Amino acid sequence: MNRKIQANSLLFTCLLAAAPALHAADTAAPDPAPLADQAKASVAAFAAALKSELLAAMQAGGPLLAIDVCHARAPAIAAEISRQQELQVSRVSQRNRNPGNAPNDWQAAVLDEFEARRTAGEDLAALSWQSLAETDGGQEFRFMKAIPTAPLCLGCHGESIAPPVREKLAELYPDDKATGFREGDIRGAFVVTRQLD
Repeated sequence: MNRKIQANSLLFTCLLAAAPALHAADTAAPDPAPLADQAKASVAAFAAALKSELLAAMQAGGPLLAIDVCHARAPAIAAEISRQQELQVSRVSQRNRNPGNAPNDWQAAVLDEFEARRTAGEDLAALSWQSLAETDGGQEFRFMKAIPTAPLCLGCHGESIAPPVREKLAELYPDDKATGFREGDIRGAFVVTRQLD
């Protein structure tokens, strides 16, 4: 009987010693490479779909029609890609047009980092960032990619905006901060988040 108690006690001690290692294996950080690949693909799909619709609108009706694409279609495209990929894709800017696209604290910090990297000479088209973060809801994968200001953007976001375009922007976005950009400026960033827990 005494040997049985000692054996059980030894087994219990071994299990207690192994528990932290087993727990660590269960909670090990996921491999960020496939998450980053999925985020990049989601951003590429969003950017390509939005650009295609903007080009078509510009050809059909100029900047006034393009405003409608950004106003109505951009959120719908983002929502569809988010649903398909089971993540959240969006856009943010410190000089946002839509108040819903204002960055939170960590996104604003990354946008500041992007600006510093651009100033230091990094290729704007290649500026991206990723991280795993602990949140109240569990672990979250975060990814951002800078949005360069392209010539296509200047009709609605540039320094010289036609009066009818300016009036339409004021009507849709009374608190618009997204003008005065030059080609090559960072206009904002695509953001991808995915809850992992």
